[in-house]
Amino acid sequence: MSGTTAALVDYDDAVARFDPVIGIEVHVELGTRTKMFDAAPAGFGEEPNTSVTPVSLGLPGSLPVVNGTAVEYAIRIGLALNCSIAQTCRFARKNYFYPDVPKNFQTSQYDEPIAYDGYVDVELEDGTVFRVEVERAHMEEDAGKNTHVGGATGRIHGAEYSLVDYNRAGIPLVEIVTRPITGAGERAPEVARAYVQTLRDLFRALEVSEARMERGNVRADVNVSLRPTPDSPLGTRTETKNVNSFRSVERAVRYEISRQAAVLDAGGAIVQETRHWHEDTGVTTSGRVKSDAEDYRYFPEPDLVPIAPDRAWVEQIRAALPELPAARRRRLQGEWGFADAEMRDVVNAGAVELIEATVAAGAAPAAARKWWMGELARTAKEREVELGDLPITPAQIGELQALVDAGRINDKLARQVLEGVLAGEGGPEQVVVARGLEVVSDDGPLLEAIDAALAAQPDVADKIRSGNLGPVGAIIGAVMKATRGQADAARVRELVLERVSS
Repeated sequence: MSGTTAALVDYDDAVARFDPVIGIEVHVELGTRTKMFDAAPAGFGEEPNTSVTPVSLGLPGSLPVVNGTAVEYAIRIGLALNCSIAQTCRFARKNYFYPDVPKNFQTSQYDEPIAYDGYVDVELEDGTVFRVEVERAHMEEDAGKNTHVGGATGRIHGAEYSLVDYNRAGIPLVEIVTRPITGAGERAPEVARAYVQTLRDLFRALEVSEARMERGNVRADVNVSLRPTPDSPLGTRTETKNVNSFRSVERAVRYEISRQAAVLDAGGAIVQETRHWHEDTGVTTSGRVKSDAEDYRYFPEPDLVPIAPDRAWVEQIRAALPELPAARRRRLQGEWGFADAEMRDVVNAGAVELIEATVAAGAAPAAARKWWMGELARTAKEREVELGDLPITPAQIGELQALVDAGRINDKLARQVLEGVLAGEGGPEQVVVARGLEVVSDDGPLLEAIDAALAAQPDVADKIRSGNLGPVGAIIGAVMKATRGQADAARVRELVLERVSS
């Protein structure tokens, strides 16, 4: 079993009696070609322990060299977070022993980060904007990866043996640390999720990382504490480590609030510790007592000189920043003509890029929104996957809509085509041909179906001639049934009226 459920207080009761305070540390792996301090490739999925050099392995006598691109990416992130960029900063050694840290210290930044004193505005699902203050963004290197084999939990306790892969050791990281996030109240879990999602979108827009959470490119450490009132001193915090999905960030905060409230209600004290998040059971469990900064015995890295970013260079980077996600969403909303509520739904569904690419493929914005927020959103919900993970591309949705616009299929047939594409039967054109779904455009078969429908309902023609057009719908329905929905309803109506009048 990977996690046991502790006593919990109902969440609504917990936030009614305690004021939650959260803090989030987000680590992003930078998308550089090489590692932070050596020339080993910074790839993903290579054979274990093949993307290494003596520096990666911490071998005696090996000396680090700072990756200039990583510094540039860190400055990009700092500027996008409205931070001040340090005139000078330096690296430090963060000393601790763990098998995936081959040097027995991590090269990081401590008292002199490259970026500090920033903020980011995050938009919640109902359109509320919440400002999160950023204390610092600093550069460091990632650790390797331990794999614990055997045992029931996949963790070191109870494992038969452990394997260490140093391919990830030395990958460039930027860690972004918030100040205590107060004032969120019962919306603290939602704020935490929106903040991490905002940063993920920012990293992608800046092109500093693929920011794929399922690969661990972005990881969040979530700090939670409770206090009796907003005026009370901050409570003792816990830190839930390495949470790597938006949903899990929200769930972990919610769980910790309920758990800590139960501990305090029972007269207990919160232990300052790291905790593990269990995706399968939705609980956190104790890891180790949380170390304070002095426990790491930080001291300046003697093998690296301080970094002093030239002010002109910093301004060049600022001037070259791309359009950031919030500004881009406002621009696209204006171009697409979406109402505020419509655009919020698109953003909350993660469909902005999908709709943008579909419009680029030739579809009208309203049509692109209709498909992604309608049929495809329902399908994604049924399959319990993200919208962008469905086996269909914006280009294929553009092709589907082009078939509708050309009159080759109608909306009803288009849904069948969509079903075929999602089933892996090929692109829209292939599915139309294979399934024989093209609209019947030849008047001959339509007239035959109309004549048959009128013959089956002989009184309908007289009613229509007398000016009662209600029965026209029944004839159209019969024709649609006879043609398996492949008739153009508007054309059928025209032909019915022509037939009856003649």
